[in-house]
Amino acid sequence: MKSSGKSDSRKAIEHLFYPDEKVAMFIDGANLYAAAKTLGFDIDYRKLLRWAGQRGRLIRAFYYTALIEDQDYTPIRPLVDWLDYNGYTMVTKPAKEFIDAQGRKKIKGNIDIELAIDMMEMCDKVDHVILFSGDGDFRRLLEAAQRKGVRVSVVSTITTSPPMIADELRRQADQFIDLNSLAEFIARDGGQSQSQSQSRPVSQDQGFNDDEDDGDEFDEAPLKAPAFLRG
Repeated sequence: MKSSGKSDSRKAIEHLFYPDEKVAMFIDGANLYAAAKTLGFDIDYRKLLRWAGQRGRLIRAFYYTALIEDQDYTPIRPLVDWLDYNGYTMVTKPAKEFIDAQGRKKIKGNIDIELAIDMMEMCDKVDHVILFSGDGDFRRLLEAAQRKGVRVSVVSTITTSPPMIADELRRQADQFIDLNSLAEFIARDGGQSQSQSQSRPVSQDQGFNDDEDDGDEFDEAPLKAPAFLRG
């Protein structure tokens, strides 16, 4: 029965893609981390790249994240380096630290502009883009890509309460894929989720704060290297 369920999930997703399509993947790292953490699983980026490659002819896989660059060591660096060496195009940006109204140290890093520019540049080279984010700020970007003749799939989740994808973004997408339905294909095998083990990138920790619906603000906390890199 479990095998049949996985087969059904695969078929439901595969019909959204054409085998001869040129595909590009754009990952809002902080947003994807927060969604996976809420759903209780840890992303295996080897499996994610394999999954994307099976959707068509994968041209590029972009991963966006903020980094605190004035520290001798940042816990997200092992993840950044691994992704950089293993098929992902890394786009990083210095994060800014500040103290909020409650006196808590926060880290803020917005990569929306970088992602938007890269997607527009890739529109002439691909047929289909997959955006891993629920940020409503990307709605206009999706519309612009569609006007160039590119199909757009958005991956986030509506199985949480509240949903982690903005309604306007979901409406704009050509198709929406719930991250929860991908867990069986891209989740790390065994072990704790990142939320349980506190194995999280510096810009993607348990203090995820979405008060302004931008997904770019986070609490500071003790961190370890990402779990899937530690086996």
